[in-house]
Amino acid sequence: MKSINLASVDLNLLVAFEALLEERSVTKAARRLNLGQPAMSAALGRLRSLFEDELFVRMGKEMRPTSKAMEIAPGIVTALGQIRQTIEVSRTFDPASAKQSFTISSSDYISFVVVPAMLEFCSRTAPCLDFRMIEFEKDRVGYLLEQGEIDMALGVFPNIPRRTHHMPLFEERFVGIARKGHPALSHGSMSLEVFAALPHALMTTRRDTTGQIDKVLANYNLARRIALTIPHMLVLPFVISSSDLVSSIPYRMALRFACIANLEVFELPIESDPWTVSMIWNTLVDKDYANSWLRETLKTICHQI
Repeated sequence: MKSINLASVDLNLLVAFEALLEERSVTKAARRLNLGQPAMSAALGRLRSLFEDELFVRMGKEMRPTSKAMEIAPGIVTALGQIRQTIEVSRTFDPASAKQSFTISSSDYISFVVVPAMLEFCSRTAPCLDFRMIEFEKDRVGYLLEQGEIDMALGVFPNIPRRTHHMPLFEERFVGIARKGHPALSHGSMSLEVFAALPHALMTTRRDTTGQIDKVLANYNLARRIALTIPHMLVLPFVISSSDLVSSIPYRMALRFACIANLEVFELPIESDPWTVSMIWNTLVDKDYANSWLRETLKTICHQI
């Protein structure tokens, strides 16, 4: 059998068929679809041509469906119902009942700060959502978003990848951490000279020994000794709490480290530029209701942390 070319069929005729089937009146069907009666009569005429049958015949005060109309009615009604359901699902996202998985690319630090608050919030509002956090790949993040391998990325983005949108989440800055009782903090603060003279721990994944703080110190013609470089974030608070090393780390990280180790947080004796942590996502999911819900959720959470 030769398949029908749907491009040549006005699918609005099926909606008209459904209305006639349920209303059994051209006038009532027209009113239901916000059409004039002539337009509804014309639609019935086109339906008759399409199916090569009268479909609805006037008997008394109503239009009775023919046997052909009754034969095709279940398929048309079911198809329209599925289309409506598909459209409705695409327009809604109910976090309370949704069962969905999100993949988010993020640095170790941002995951450390954001994920606990995100999971606590979702445990109350979206208990069936699952999350997959993956390593942050700044050079490939645009590609990963475009291919749908990640739903969004959290980080610092000096150059926003093409075909993406971005939203600032929070501003961050450097502070210092040292063990409680550190002699350099006997007066509650630290001078620039003392800060530069102390042994420092640098957390870095780049396998170098220079951080943003070193660039600032160079402006004062000072240099610090990096006694330890380490790529593992969770080792750092215990190294600092058990030694005389100090470290300069993001403020929100420092507050959380102080809760799990014997640490004191102090303001740096230098001025360093703050930076903005943002969220980016691909244009293809900009109007996706689930993705939009998660973006707004993360925005709310990050304004509170």
